[in-house]
Amino acid sequence: MTFEEIVHYRRSVRYYKPLSIDPEKVKHCLELATLAPNSSNMQLWEFYHITDPELLRQLSVACLSQSAAKTAQQMVVFVTRQDLFRKRASAMLELSLQSTLQYSPQERIASRIKNRKRYYGYLMPFLYARFFGLLGWFRIMVANLLGLFRPIVYQVSEADMRVVVHKTCALAAQTFMLAMASEGYDTCPMEGFDGRKARRMLQLPFGAEINMIISCGIRDEKGIWGERVRVPFEEVYKRL
Repeated sequence: MTFEEIVHYRRSVRYYKPLSIDPEKVKHCLELATLAPNSSNMQLWEFYHITDPELLRQLSVACLSQSAAKTAQQMVVFVTRQDLFRKRASAMLELSLQSTLQYSPQERIASRIKNRKRYYGYLMPFLYARFFGLLGWFRIMVANLLGLFRPIVYQVSEADMRVVVHKTCALAAQTFMLAMASEGYDTCPMEGFDGRKARRMLQLPFGAEINMIISCGIRDEKGIWGERVRVPFEEVYKRL
């Protein structure tokens, strides 16, 4: 399929046929999902690929026993991991330094290395750190002070950074669903679930949060609820 055909093919499927799907293909779609754009390339996400029948049953209960979950052949839980910000920042610093040494002009290597160390060594840990909301208020004060002299990002509270992490994870989830559509597989992103049950089942650490749960399978005719409906494009398109 062309990309446009893939976009039109992808639908939120609420009922799947009792046909198995290849877990390796699903895994490959998750590998493609890691290529999604994400803020500062921090990649603060994890993907839990559920194939075990008993775990699928438990997770479908956590998903309120909706048909999209009960009939799913596999499921993927997209999880945000803001708590891993130091580990990911350190990894990205190392990788960016290697890239700088390999691809930068000789005369710019020193300045770029300095910038990368400042960005991933200090700025990212400062932005993603949390401490009962207090660090967010401090970042807001710093941003408002610096904003008096130059343009700056003001959305730096702890709640703002949580939103950034979830937006990043959602981009990966959308990439995954489009990749699944290219394989002829179907998906349904579910936000209706018992987060406590799902967290216990996956044994998620305190700092992890579930972004969404995506069921996977092959669509049954009754799994598509009518034609796709959207508001008129003219209402959402603003050309300036």
